[in-house]
Amino acid sequence: MTSRYFAPVGGHPPQEQLLTDRAMFTEAYAVIPKGTMQDIVTSCLPFWTDTRLWVLSRPLSGFAETFSQYIMEVAPGGGSERPETDSRAEGVIFVVDGTARIAIEGKGHALGPGSYVFLPPETTWTLRNDGDAACRFHWIRKAYERVDGLPDPDVIVVDEQDIAPTPMPGTDGKWATTRFVDPGDMRHDMHVNIVTLEPGAVIPFAETHVMEHGLYVLEGKAVYRLNQDWVEVEAGDYMWLRAFCPQACYAGGPDRFRYLLYKDVNRHMALRPVAGATDM
Repeated sequence: MTSRYFAPVGGHPPQEQLLTDRAMFTEAYAVIPKGTMQDIVTSCLPFWTDTRLWVLSRPLSGFAETFSQYIMEVAPGGGSERPETDSRAEGVIFVVDGTARIAIEGKGHALGPGSYVFLPPETTWTLRNDGDAACRFHWIRKAYERVDGLPDPDVIVVDEQDIAPTPMPGTDGKWATTRFVDPGDMRHDMHVNIVTLEPGAVIPFAETHVMEHGLYVLEGKAVYRLNQDWVEVEAGDYMWLRAFCPQACYAGGPDRFRYLLYKDVNRHMALRPVAGATDM
């Protein structure tokens, strides 16, 4: 089945539109509906030309603290010769619309819908939209946590269509995950996967775990359990979950439900002195 990827195009709602919306920000999760991604909430970045972005998540004390996620929109001829200004940052790019060309350590790669790129920290790269339409892609960034004795991970440039999804046991393939990184590769401290649920499939228990999540709905619709609430979501919506937020899902159809999923993995929990503690 050919994949479809929802991408925002901006604009501005008319004065006749009702204010009522599904946007939510709670202590445990946030829901940013696709209708929120209008022209007036875009941002810009240094050293990027003819480019704007929607910031979906950012490190925020007391909430999700490990990552940021953008939807980038690069106009024809736009791009950057100095895209990343933080040497600690690793990144994932996932293209949802249009085409571009990325050069990584001097090697060029053509990108289109479904392209996945992993960029280790301190990687030299540039990106340019050489097409005649806007290119839109997710850019997920995290400060890489190095471990003594483990080398940095390698650059990855692949296409989703070339990776076979891994079905969840006991689901007849109705719930599957497309993994771009080997889960057993301890060099990686974050995973960005695609989760697919066929109509009627469920995540049948309230997952409660230490990983933070960013979930962008690529296709379809579903009802998603977030903490104590059931929330309707559809293609173009974004969910941002702090650690230990209970979550579950029912894919109501009529089409399959797919989302791009970020999570932090494979590292010890950082230990900090307890405020007010004294030596015994």
